[in-house]
Amino acid sequence: MSDAPSANGFRTSLTATLSVRNWAQAMEFYQAAFGASELYRVPGGGVGQLSVSGAPFWVAEESPEHLNFSPESLGGCSVRMLLIVEDPAAVCAQAVAAGATQVAPVDEAHGWRLGRIVDPFGHHWEIARPLG
Repeated sequence: MSDAPSANGFRTSLTATLSVRNWAQAMEFYQAAFGASELYRVPGGGVGQLSVSGAPFWVAEESPEHLNFSPESLGGCSVRMLLIVEDPAAVCAQAVAAGATQVAPVDEAHGWRLGRIVDPFGHHWEIARPLG
């Protein structure tokens, strides 16, 4: 596989869908915490797409009948989100002010300036910027 677009211009991409217990509250939190903008909302709610400075991700109400569980239902999360931003300390502070909990303060190690928060829905976010 190549990082280049195919002959017809299609580019493969990868995104995440965060399962949460309170979808409407989560949509509001991510907008407040990360300055996310809403790109799409399924009519009637329950699923929406957000973007943080052009980096898209999805938020969906958990649906145990489809085996999509929130971290609250699982008692933890299986994936950490990595949000790469210009100023990790400012974004971490904004997220904490919006209701996130700091797990690790922003520090420099292993070629990164990185901090870690957990959002009110149980998803862990590493907020980072590569050094150099």
